[in-house]
Amino acid sequence: MILDAQGIEMSYGALKVLHGVSLQVSESETFAIIGPNGAGKSTLFKVLTGERMTSAGTVRYRGEDLTKLPAFRRARIGFGRTFQVARIFGEVDLMTNVVISIEARLRYSGQSPGAWWRWTPAADVRLEAEEILERFGFPRSRWSDDAQYLSHGDRKRLEFCIALATRPDILMLDEPMAGMSPSDRKEMTKLLMRLKAETGITIVMTEHDMDIIFEMADRLMVLSYGEVIAIGDPEKVRDDPTVRKVYLGQGYQHA
Repeated sequence: MILDAQGIEMSYGALKVLHGVSLQVSESETFAIIGPNGAGKSTLFKVLTGERMTSAGTVRYRGEDLTKLPAFRRARIGFGRTFQVARIFGEVDLMTNVVISIEARLRYSGQSPGAWWRWTPAADVRLEAEEILERFGFPRSRWSDDAQYLSHGDRKRLEFCIALATRPDILMLDEPMAGMSPSDRKEMTKLLMRLKAETGITIVMTEHDMDIIFEMADRLMVLSYGEVIAIGDPEKVRDDPTVRKVYLGQGYQHA
């Protein structure tokens, strides 16, 4: 078991957002959290990644209690994270975005990213950055482009590159396809599924595109008003009458 959250509760002032939410995620599993707007998905993500401290309950990672551990400490022990609105270093180019993440990982692990006086990254750092950028479809001709001028879809792809440069064991994806064109969504789905097959990385994700969820997820959890109303494999969840009533709709059919 890589991630185990039990009895998670979260409130914003008098408003209780999460009501005793529990989940378990296995190694190399793709686990999806779905539900209508306002269900508490993003708040749960913030608790799991350490951006918010839970009001009650526990979060364990490979048996270690992380409940009070802040986000940057969780990132150092294996959590990767993307956001609904991509967070990148807009003032530098694509290559530098990825190099920064690789060098940070090396420093945190006690390794040297290269001589401090160098103006360019060490050869092995640059090679790793090149491989990551190529994997996510950025041609060499664009590596020196300023990130601030990227399209929305390319910003999301670059954010994936930054996250993967930390070599996480668990990748937390908060609506990774939000705002992407249909073609970009299909391409990103293929990339993530290939990444999963090649590396065995664990993925926890939220996403409103149910076709993508049912294609990628091994198991689903459905939230409604901060409570778990269903959990299980995609077929079981899709056919659950409560889920259809609250979220999917009676006429939903997977493409």
